[in-house]
Amino acid sequence: MNVIRRAPHGTIYTYEALEMILIMGAFEQDISLVFIDDGVYSLVKNQDTKEIGIKGFSTTFRALDGYDIEKLYVDKESMEERGLTTDDFVVDVEVMTSAEIGDLMKEQDVVVPQ
Repeated sequence: MNVIRRAPHGTIYTYEALEMILIMGAFEQDISLVFIDDGVYSLVKNQDTKEIGIKGFSTTFRALDGYDIEKLYVDKESMEERGLTTDDFVVDVEVMTSAEIGDLMKEQDVVVPQ
């Protein structure tokens, strides 16, 4: 399981996590992603990054389906605290409570934080 918890811009963490996930997907690994805290912003549609001088990459999350990476989870509280709904995201996700995500993490062989 990969945990994305940082905002998508301002650091390279989210972009590098996405690159790693795509590489793992190319090798047919069983991958799940969870977006918590500011990581939920990574999935927001129509991000305009011109003012900060970088190329946006949120639409790249759409490529995950082509790698059979379909286990995408969003923390309900993180999403709601930021005024977001699943309609705001570029991909379909399953919304879970923090407790449910914690239980899911306990079942994983490996948890990779971002």
